Amino acid sequence: MFDIIRIPAFKDNYIWLLRKGATAAVVDPGDARPVLDVLEQEGLSLSAILITHHHADHQGGVAELLAHHSAEVFGPAAESIAGISKPLRSGDTISIAPFGIEFEVIAVPGHTLGHIAYYGSGCLFCGDTLFAGGCGRLFEGTAAQMADSLARLAALPDDTAVYCAHEYTQANLRFALAVEPGNRRLQSRVEEVAVTRARGGATLPSTIAIEKATNPFLRCGEPEVAASARSRVPAARDEVAVFAALREWKNSF
Repeated sequence: MFDIIRIPAFKDNYIWLLRKGATAAVVDPGDARPVLDVLEQEGLSLSAILITHHHADHQGGVAELLAHHSAEVFGPAAESIAGISKPLRSGDTISIAPFGIEFEVIAVPGHTLGHIAYYGSGCLFCGDTLFAGGCGRLFEGTAAQMADSLARLAALPDDTAVYCAHEYTQANLRFALAVEPGNRRLQSRVEEVAVTRARGGATLPSTIAIEKATNPFLRCGEPEVAASARSRVPAARDEVAVFAALREWKNSF
């Protein structure tokens, strides 16, 4: 197996570094400097960079990393990202040779049209598609696309560890509780996260099971969630419409 190191960046980004022996790979390095610092401190050589989508806070550090390390750069073929050497499409499988692991590439359009996620060894690196307690904004895709992408991720095994790219959990759960105040597991999670954040801790990774139990964007078929959406958009009768109503509500929450 491999270790996963959380590298904070910017205001609330997480860059995920995978380490096995003296070899490393990183996911969504929007900033090179904190990655280079960890590589130097730990005596690691960078062999691979995995990009989920084109936003600068997820790939802005690629050029500087490549100036210091010879690494393969994996990323979505459908998006224009400088430095990608291995363009990927849905259903592709990539092998990170020094790690002896494979990742399945999952297309998850919604936040951006070409957004992809990486799933393997019980881990999901999903960028800005699925967050702990929430989901990404619809900058390019439609509500139907994002709802379908989230359903695809929700179908992964319950014990899948979810490594998303931002520490948004506490704010997301405040919204979730407004949507589904009767959810006791959600109430407990809100309290757990408050304690963790008060201590300065990170709330990630989550798991697919936790998200299915507490994330309103994965629970659009639940009666209380649907009723909350319809209190704002009475015409929201199917799950995609409920999702769209929730996403619009969250945008201004």
